[in-house]
Amino acid sequence: MKQEKLTHIDSSGNPQMVDVSEKTPTRRVARARARVQVGPAILEKIRDNELMTKKGPVFQTAIIAGIAGAKKTSELIPLCHPLGLEDCHVAITVDRDTIVVEATATVTAKTGVEMEALTAASTAALTIYDMCKALSHDIVISDIMLMEKTGGKSDYRREEK
Repeated sequence: MKQEKLTHIDSSGNPQMVDVSEKTPTRRVARARARVQVGPAILEKIRDNELMTKKGPVFQTAIIAGIAGAKKTSELIPLCHPLGLEDCHVAITVDRDTIVVEATATVTAKTGVEMEALTAASTAALTIYDMCKALSHDIVISDIMLMEKTGGKSDYRREEK
């Protein structure tokens, strides 16, 4: 098996930012997903694909938080390159007993936008937790994952199960 090199570690074993100076900018898109299991008591309160709490509309607030999180990714993840996002879309749906957060981020740049999509999905899921914790602490955030990415050296698509 070929030994893969971690791009954020230099030859001395120290952390480094990846040098993208020689790369050509390309359009890059990444889509990430997170699942939030809130339990039947909270699910019963969801009406017309929205959940209202004393703090306000949960899903609408989570969408705004997800977009804001994507924009701040390089401030949160130390070795991420700062990117000028061209688009970020967060969608929230209910699938049986689970709230599903999908985030898509787009940029034309020398490096990928996967971390921004993952941060958007994670931040939106955490906002759902924060806004619903007064109703229950039995909320589980799970399955935060990259679903697909395009642009750059290689494309990726996770097979749906």
